[in-house]
Amino acid sequence: MAESSSADYVFKIVLTGDSGVGKSNLLSRFTRNEFSLESRSTIGVEFSTKEVQVDGKTIKIQIWDTAGQERFMAITKAYYRNALGTLIVFDILKASTFQNLDNWYNEVRANAGIECSIILVGNKVDQRHMRAVLYENAKRYAEERNIP
Repeated sequence: MAESSSADYVFKIVLTGDSGVGKSNLLSRFTRNEFSLESRSTIGVEFSTKEVQVDGKTIKIQIWDTAGQERFMAITKAYYRNALGTLIVFDILKASTFQNLDNWYNEVRANAGIECSIILVGNKVDQRHMRAVLYENAKRYAEERNIP
């Protein structure tokens, strides 16, 4: 990975998934410890960083929050380049976001390459009493594709 003056390593992570699944809130919670109940669509891509210490090394994590709308697919493909990992996010309250996972999985594999690690994230678990996607189905999906 690339080095910078303040970090020993720079890791690029891309958030993908349908619009409205909570990618932007994952980004803001992790990087700024903020959460907003008001939903707004990402246009193109948003980007944020956070530095963490691991074994005495400084790691700068660059997190790229991509737009989930189909009309932005062409421009978001370039954002996968040099990504160490991708979080494919779905909303456990909306079955359609789970049904669209193959689109995102195939997009990551086509544009980020096989070496890019993928993690499947079922979001909005704080509202699990309204769950539309069973945990077992998500687990099976991940296992069939060797996704943690």
